[in-house]
Amino acid sequence: MTKLSVNINKIATLRNARGANNPDVVKVALDAERFGAQGITVHPRPDERHITKQDVLDLASVVTTEFNIEGYPDKRFMELVKTVRPAQATLVPDPPNAITSNTGWDTISHKEMLKDIVAELKSYGTRVSIFINPESRYFEPAKETGTDRVELYTEPYASGYHEDRQKSVAPYIEVALLARDLGLGLNAGHDLDLHNLRFLKESIPFLEEVSIGHALVCDALYFGLENTIQMYRRQLEL
Repeated sequence: MTKLSVNINKIATLRNARGANNPDVVKVALDAERFGAQGITVHPRPDERHITKQDVLDLASVVTTEFNIEGYPDKRFMELVKTVRPAQATLVPDPPNAITSNTGWDTISHKEMLKDIVAELKSYGTRVSIFINPESRYFEPAKETGTDRVELYTEPYASGYHEDRQKSVAPYIEVALLARDLGLGLNAGHDLDLHNLRFLKESIPFLEEVSIGHALVCDALYFGLENTIQMYRRQLEL
């Protein structure tokens, strides 16, 4: 079964636009779980333009599914994970001013750095996932870092899906099989939506988790959050 982790960053963006607590990020997370989300994902950035450090602390005490914290492994991020001890920490190579994640790690040139980071995070009892591009050369080095999982960066798949879905998914199938052979767990995320999610799942049935935020929140404006989460769950239940 592929789990659906709901990224609630956009809920915090909406809240922050008015400076109060509406919508309430914690309540939305709890409701998302009640509606069928099998995990909650947050990506607290240094400028706190959406999820804040306090949000992470508040969520850690109430989330009952898998809590996944994404981010660049700077001192701030590492200290937060050490405090919270989430189920999973997902490492992304974002610079501080990035609008959104737009590439995976070069696990060749950053292998030694990632080894140390992965070891530290795992010492906290946290599962580690590394955000990675669908290029086979990065997977052996990723395995050598000691990471538990990799998360496939799926923006290229989503961008090419409507033009030629077989062509767009082909490199993902290739690296997914490689990851499985290497003993790496497999997650996926970025620009997945109700149009392209089912085909990805059909093509890689052993996906363990997808993390979806922006598209899911946009769909919820039309369909409602409860219905939308169920719609996404159905794309994964093959």
